[in-house]
Amino acid sequence: MKLAFIIDPIDQLDPGHDTSVALIESAQTMGHQVWVTQANQLTIINGKAWANLQQVELKPVSLVNGLWQAEPDWYQLSPQVFTCLDDMDCIWMRTDPPVNVSYLYTTYILDLVDPAQALVINSPQGLRNANEKIYAFQFTSVMPETIVTLSKEVVEEFLTERGAAVIKPLGGKAGEGVLFLQSGDRNFNSLIEISTKQGQEPVMVQEYLPAAKDGDKRIILLDGEPIGAVNRIPTGKEFRGNMAVGGQVAAVEITERDQEICQVLAPKLRQDGLYFVGIDVIGGYLTEVNVTSPTGIREINRLNNVTLGKTVINWIAKKIS
Repeated sequence: MKLAFIIDPIDQLDPGHDTSVALIESAQTMGHQVWVTQANQLTIINGKAWANLQQVELKPVSLVNGLWQAEPDWYQLSPQVFTCLDDMDCIWMRTDPPVNVSYLYTTYILDLVDPAQALVINSPQGLRNANEKIYAFQFTSVMPETIVTLSKEVVEEFLTERGAAVIKPLGGKAGEGVLFLQSGDRNFNSLIEISTKQGQEPVMVQEYLPAAKDGDKRIILLDGEPIGAVNRIPTGKEFRGNMAVGGQVAAVEITERDQEICQVLAPKLRQDGLYFVGIDVIGGYLTEVNVTSPTGIREINRLNNVTLGKTVINWIAKKIS
């Protein structure tokens, strides 16, 4: 197979953590050709999606004292080749949020990839429709109490009823801008003003789940089925468990409740072409559905002695056959 990955600049990725690198590494190990590009390298010519692609060769990471270690020169890129994306077998859209105007334009270009020629993961239309916070509202039966608003009064009423809540920007990633609120906080007005950008952008406000202190479980779904999970546990005085803010990771089981949540999501995810997804579960409740560039594979592989990348690449081979 020939696979193209639309990623952030490769020299900015962490080979010991980044799921895109893990997927590329698995595909390469299995004998497939892998090419990389960036969103700003895409073009439309004669109604077709084209891109400047570079073939990539990786030196696989190795496990040293329980941690992934990479060589200083862990990747090598070929010269750019201007290629029609229909010539690929699979195209991964793995650019990190924010989902801004430039991101949306990229998905419009990817709409022009011929689905009979190449599989796009995740579906461009699915990416546009699935804001990683609001999309979860399609599964309210497995969600905690949650609202989206830019009204200070609505947030205050919600907080008063529940005593504590978590406020999240709708376009954030990796825990950025997530705040813990308690009823009676003297900074309440300022926090809402900052979060909503002076009442210009709505935010998600979610009841605080005390189980968060025990971890925020990331479950990786492939075509609606859970294939692995990792627990992210807050450290020190930090209430967020995200790895990007220092959360510790630990092995964790996929429980019967987790399976129930995945079964609720699966039909809609498949319908929307959201094949590779990371969901966040706290205390048996779905809190987010991550579709842009969900991560966690490196940690799951390390903690469970598995190679999820091979599972994903094998699935792609069957999907396009």
